[in-house]
Amino acid sequence: MVVVARGRALTWWSEVVTWWSEVGVVRVGGGDGGLRRRSSFSYGIESDINCLKSLKASLEDPFNYLSSWDFNNATEGFICKFIGIDCWHPEESKVLNIRLSDMELKGEFPHGLKNCSALTGLDLSSNKFYGTIPSDFSHILPYVTTLDLSSNNFSGEIPKDMANCTYLNVLKLDSNKLSGQIPLDLVSLSRLNSFSVANNLLSGPVPIFRFPVQAENYANNAGLCGGPLTAC
Repeated sequence: MVVVARGRALTWWSEVVTWWSEVGVVRVGGGDGGLRRRSSFSYGIESDINCLKSLKASLEDPFNYLSSWDFNNATEGFICKFIGIDCWHPEESKVLNIRLSDMELKGEFPHGLKNCSALTGLDLSSNKFYGTIPSDFSHILPYVTTLDLSSNNFSGEIPKDMANCTYLNVLKLDSNKLSGQIPLDLVSLSRLNSFSVANNLLSGPVPIFRFPVQAENYANNAGLCGGPLTAC
């Protein structure tokens, strides 16, 4: 049992190190102080500021939730104090998560997010986003681990390209107007452990994931079948 547990720990650690390497974080010593950004990360700081500028400019914000996003500031890490923004480090303008749930924000999916080059978490749930989810999604957010676009007005198909978001753990697309089939290629996402597409207009067979997905996560899509639902 000890050998198995140790093997799993080593596998997990290997994946973490791989992920750090790909997003530009390297380990240079022991303890919490052992993490450093590569020098190339300095480029990303300006990129991330432009990312948030683009995001704010692309949205209707009727209740001025984003009024705190003041870019007339030269202080190191100033964007890390913005509402809804988590940074890799509080004094470095490198965005880790964007959490803008339930703010009545309106607009299409913000393509400018590609400039947040190390973004791992995106929560735009319970807003008024509309239009299609970009077909090249993995090129916009290649390192995303948690994605919540639920309770919006997104339409069209779920992009097959989402299967290339190899770090994805959580995918919530419920309560939109998505149609067509769920891409079966999503089963290749080996880290995925939570998936919900309830309350859409989807049809066809559901993917058979490596983890259990309850019927309620597919509810109110009259055309879906297979898996925990009725046979196709």
